[in-house]
Amino acid sequence: MPQIWAGVDIGKEHHHYVVLDERGDRLLSRRVLNDESALLELISDVLALSEDTLWAVDINHGGAALLIGLLLSHDQPMVYMTGLAVHEASTAYRGQGKTDEKDAFVIADQARMRQDLGFLRPGDEIAVDLRTLTARRLDLVNDRTRQTNRLRAQLPEFFPALERALNLSKKGPVVLLTGYQVPASIRRSGTKRIGIWLKNRRVKNAARLAETIVEAAKSQHTALPGETLAAAMVARIAKGVLAIDEEITELDTLIEARFHEHRHAAVIRSLPGMGALLGATGGDMDAFGTADRLASFAGLSPVPRDSGRVSGNMRRPRRYHRGLLRAFYLSAMASLRTCTASQTYYGRKRNEGKGHKQALLALARRRANVLWAMIRDGACYEVLPTDTTAA
Repeated sequence: MPQIWAGVDIGKEHHHYVVLDERGDRLLSRRVLNDESALLELISDVLALSEDTLWAVDINHGGAALLIGLLLSHDQPMVYMTGLAVHEASTAYRGQGKTDEKDAFVIADQARMRQDLGFLRPGDEIAVDLRTLTARRLDLVNDRTRQTNRLRAQLPEFFPALERALNLSKKGPVVLLTGYQVPASIRRSGTKRIGIWLKNRRVKNAARLAETIVEAAKSQHTALPGETLAAAMVARIAKGVLAIDEEITELDTLIEARFHEHRHAAVIRSLPGMGALLGATGGDMDAFGTADRLASFAGLSPVPRDSGRVSGNMRRPRRYHRGLLRAFYLSAMASLRTCTASQTYYGRKRNEGKGHKQALLALARRRANVLWAMIRDGACYEVLPTDTTAA
């Protein structure tokens, strides 16, 4: 049982910490710079009050990384309370104002009273690397989506037929837009020249794509105002999309290589439908004490919203890891192609009246249980002759 509790409201440049005793009285309250020497002084001051201290933070990454690393290097126990939980708990304390000092007090007091807060532990370096790589990849995917939508919006301003003819989610049409944008130049070049140009850039089905855009160009002979500048912008955006694609490919190679070094890589990849990219999204999944906690963190455990006569009103939790939910959902979808156990379980849920999405989420929840047990036991997935429920 700790003797004192230190709550830290994390900031980018400064943190504020409040130390409470067992009665909830303040022993220390101070603002501290997010700097190694200042944080070491903070740790020293708190430990001078008591060696038996429980630390609590409201952020477990980013600006909190240095403090967490220093506390872990000093073997200090530490719990994590989400920012939303701090905000909701603060409404029960006196005053309607919000300050860093009040938040730090709430964090410390909640850590003093609650027994359900999860402990932070030293991070697995490979898991941290994978989190960094997958986060960067997600940013790039979102950037590519924005740029592609910009292409779809720009093309109809001067050549709507081309926008209708091209599938911009594929690489070939994007490569095409780096060299050809306006109807007149496409008609002058002709199908054969454009086909050779695309083939030299290793575009699949180059001849068919060339025929498609020439046909689109023949449907418009009017040059619209601003066509030249708009076409130049389209070419620039298309080159940006290709650059993003190249970086995504490089990141996929890095993720694949780094994931293979993870101690649970073989176990995770043995589960049907779970590849390196999806497995890397999950990070260090053995940090969860139970399969239920893993499923809850992934948003696969619905929570009740009952009141009065209303019962059985289940909803997805407000706080969950969206990347992990996506990984389980996509892996469940992929497993339906090859895994008999997944197909059987999915079919049973459909027969119970569930829709496609509900059945997939139920399958993803079941697979979370299986994966957690596999990681716990260090055992790879095995298909048994009568295995119809495992995954």
